[in-house]
Amino acid sequence: MSEADAGLPKVVIYTDGACRGNPGPGGWGALLISGKHRKELIGGDRYTTNNRMEMMASIEALRALKKKSDVDLYTDSKYLKNGIEKWLPDWKKNNWRTKQRQPVKNRDLWELLDCLILQHCIRWCWVKGHDGNVGNERADKLAKEGLKKGLERLS
Repeated sequence: MSEADAGLPKVVIYTDGACRGNPGPGGWGALLISGKHRKELIGGDRYTTNNRMEMMASIEALRALKKKSDVDLYTDSKYLKNGIEKWLPDWKKNNWRTKQRQPVKNRDLWELLDCLILQHCIRWCWVKGHDGNVGNERADKLAKEGLKKGLERLS
């Protein structure tokens, strides 16, 4: 973070995705914490993948921020963390193609994330899922609530 960013509001975000079948109905959840304030977000889709739900949790959490923030974003998805930190620059340079020259999966969501990450100072933190981390466990519960919403859309 630069000196100019030092006065930004501090936000901690925990995100998670869930899917029944892959693909299948899915849900995502996000927990945002800033000082004494907490916000919980959920959503779901009737036909999706776990990776898309992991990404949607981060997208919607970052969209919920009202102004530029200093963010610690915790995810248990190595796909999401590696995508942002390692693969995204090369994908963009290679016209959204992988090293194997295949089209990047979930390009639409990667492009959204690419825009959102420019609006904040974000540290991407990996946390082992289902390992007792309180924020991650809450995000997991929220993702399962989102999954229920995805399943309701099927009926």
